[in-house]
Amino acid sequence: MAASTAAGKQRIPKVAKVKNKAPAEVQITAEQLLREAKERELELLPPPPQQKITDEEELNDYKLRKRKTFEDNIRKNRTVISNWIKYAQWEESLKEIQRARSIYERALDVDYRNITLWLKYAEMEMKNRQVNHARNIWDRAITTLPRVNQFWYKYTYMEEMLGNVAGARQVFERWMEWQPEEQAWHSYINFELRYKEVSKAWVLCWCLLFPSLPALVLVHPAVKNWIKYARFEEKHAYFAHARKVYERAVEFFGDEHMDEHLYVAFAKFEENQKEFERVRVIYKYALDRISKQEAQELFKNYTIFEKKFGDRRGIEDIIVSKRRFQYEEEVKANPHNYDAWFDYLRLVESDAEADTVREVYERAIANVPPIQEKRHWKRYIYLWVNYALYEELEAKDPERTRQVYQASLELIPHKKFTFAKMWLYYAQFEIRQKNLPFARRALGTSIGKCPKNKLFKGYIELELQLREFDRCRKLYEKFLEFGPENCTSWIKFAELETILGDIERARAIYELAISQPRLDMPEVLWKSYIDFEIEQEETERTRNLYRQLLQRTQHVKVWISFAQFELSSGKEGSVAKCRQIYEEANKTMRNCEEKEERLMLLESWRSFEDEFGTVSDKERVDKLMPEKVKKRRKVQADDGSDAGWEEYYDYIFPEDAANQPNLKLLAMAKLWKKQQQEREAAEQDPDKDIDESESSSF
Repeated sequence: MAASTAAGKQRIPKVAKVKNKAPAEVQITAEQLLREAKERELELLPPPPQQKITDEEELNDYKLRKRKTFEDNIRKNRTVISNWIKYAQWEESLKEIQRARSIYERALDVDYRNITLWLKYAEMEMKNRQVNHARNIWDRAITTLPRVNQFWYKYTYMEEMLGNVAGARQVFERWMEWQPEEQAWHSYINFELRYKEVSKAWVLCWCLLFPSLPALVLVHPAVKNWIKYARFEEKHAYFAHARKVYERAVEFFGDEHMDEHLYVAFAKFEENQKEFERVRVIYKYALDRISKQEAQELFKNYTIFEKKFGDRRGIEDIIVSKRRFQYEEEVKANPHNYDAWFDYLRLVESDAEADTVREVYERAIANVPPIQEKRHWKRYIYLWVNYALYEELEAKDPERTRQVYQASLELIPHKKFTFAKMWLYYAQFEIRQKNLPFARRALGTSIGKCPKNKLFKGYIELELQLREFDRCRKLYEKFLEFGPENCTSWIKFAELETILGDIERARAIYELAISQPRLDMPEVLWKSYIDFEIEQEETERTRNLYRQLLQRTQHVKVWISFAQFELSSGKEGSVAKCRQIYEEANKTMRNCEEKEERLMLLESWRSFEDEFGTVSDKERVDKLMPEKVKKRRKVQADDGSDAGWEEYYDYIFPEDAANQPNLKLLAMAKLWKKQQQEREAAEQDPDKDIDESESSSF
């Protein structure tokens, strides 16, 4: 029973209880475990024992085991070419060349595009002096992969090292049929030059003799190859051929693909040949066709050349050419930059021919402002003006000048705005050409299309110079119908009639002018009318004019001028009349708010009395002079807020003070304050008062 109970009870294994169940701070990944296991495996792996082979049987056994290892590696992954190469090299080290070839051939069946495999295969044959085998491998390589340049380089190098120059040349020719990169051509050319075959190298550069053979400069038509070819000819003293190469290169690239390096090299070649005029022609030809940004080296070399072999004129031509390129770039960047066009035109006018100048002018005037607003046309229209002046003064071509003027006048949108100067310049040009009807027709058309004050004035001035006074009268009538508020036109019309001796007509013009409801400068018109009557010695008419003017305005200058007129009339009682006008003006201006004008009148009156009046008259005027008082007033800002106080000067006239009791009371208060101050001063210093009284008694 006890045994059964003991057997029935099973022993429960003890399990360690984990007190801290939190994760460890440093976690171990599966990758780390595997890496450590692999490292320890290598550490624990004992080194292979050193085996010494003593007989052939052991050697064969070693070879068998080694070959089995290589074959197993290849069987695992046939595409790993490094295993094939190691296998073949091991066989090569054992002098088993036939087995190594077999391995390489098996590897090529797996991946014939592997370049390293072909190279190792060929190198093995060459190291073992198997030349024909190596040739066979290179032939197969360049046939299978003809675009791998390394095969061709190795093949030609091998043939050249073996002294087989003909074979190397044959390989090069086969290579060139594939039109390889530039370096391949240079290698072939250098090969021929090493063996003094200059004619063959020349053929490689150019294929004039053998059109079927692809040439370097045609397969790779870069500028540097043309330059190398030309220098090749120059080096071997074929200077005529070198010049032909440069000329053919210029023709080949044309104007669309010009390169400054080609022209610099061409110019330096001609410079070495002492052909200085050819050098200048080359530089100028290139500078005229290459943009400034792409011709920096060209400018630099041209400048150096002219400093070495040129004169002052040549250096100036370089500077002009450089500036022309700068202006060309500016106008290309912004065709509507008219200031740049002006500078460009000024430059070409000073140095270029007429056709070139006309071409630049035509290009400039073709850039019409895109917006029909006068402010955008102001600079543009001067291009036409300068163009016309150039044709007239420099080119001496009146017909082209007339065409320029007419084209510009047709281009201007006269319905929106016009330019009077263009009409007037055109008319003056026709006058210089003695075509008076053309000039009148142009000015008449301008007045009909777009009447302007300047056009009327110019037309009238033209007719005045021609002494066509009837035409002038008609033009003035049209002018005044167009702008009746223009006081200057009325005055000029009246002056014309005065000069012609028609006084009544002039007076009628003045009367008609002052009756206009709106005038731009009425004071000038009235003054001119008054001066006209004074010149005619019409005193009563002048006086009436002043009275009419004073009915319209009470300006102080009108009163002063009226008084001076009465004084200068020279008649009896002129002084009394002048004084009477001053008095009348003073009474009239009492209600005037502009106190400065009233003060101006009194000062003029006082100067008059100082010269012509008596002492009592002077005192009378002095009593009318105002008192200058400093006052303060509030100032408001533009937004209506309070901006503080400011001081200003005001004038208090005695006549106004008598009518205002407040001002009189203020004056009496000031007088009382003054007396009080004097009394206090006397009480503080009685001795001074006694002394003053004694001195006064003496």
